[in-house]
Amino acid sequence: MTISMYNASVPVFKQMLTALSEVLAKAEAHVAEKNIEPNALLQARLFPDMFPLVRQVQIAADFTKGVTARLAGVDVPSWPDTEVTFADLQALIAKALDHIGSFDAAQFDGSENKEIILRPGTPKEKKLGGSAYLQHYGLPQFFFHVTTAYAILRHNGVNLGKRDYMGAY
Repeated sequence: MTISMYNASVPVFKQMLTALSEVLAKAEAHVAEKNIEPNALLQARLFPDMFPLVRQVQIAADFTKGVTARLAGVDVPSWPDTEVTFADLQALIAKALDHIGSFDAAQFDGSENKEIILRPGTPKEKKLGGSAYLQHYGLPQFFFHVTTAYAILRHNGVNLGKRDYMGAY
């Protein structure tokens, strides 16, 4: 038996975005409790050449909307990356959850064989089948940014564990 492209993507994104939202809520409570300037966490990085927490969350949301839209055969929505506060990030995650909640499984039928073109018309153009796009590009990219957001917060003293990262499953 094979797993559907919908089941391999949308429920996974929902689980992890919901967990990320809860992790961010803990981070916000942490800064309030410790009387820390929120930007100390929002702009924190694991290393100077890496993106800060805000950008990690934005990219995770971008992969959520992009992967699901491409597999469902609809235009990828364009959202400006203007988030600067914990509340902004929570609103972004809610928007991403609403976006993926708008799809039904039938929209993903046959998407495992659909050609997905990344960065079309550029020297970095890459063509992938839908299954490879999801399994070898979209999900790994998404998990990288969710994990990095978690690691930034954990590294900066927010009391988090694996259960927080995983969320409800």
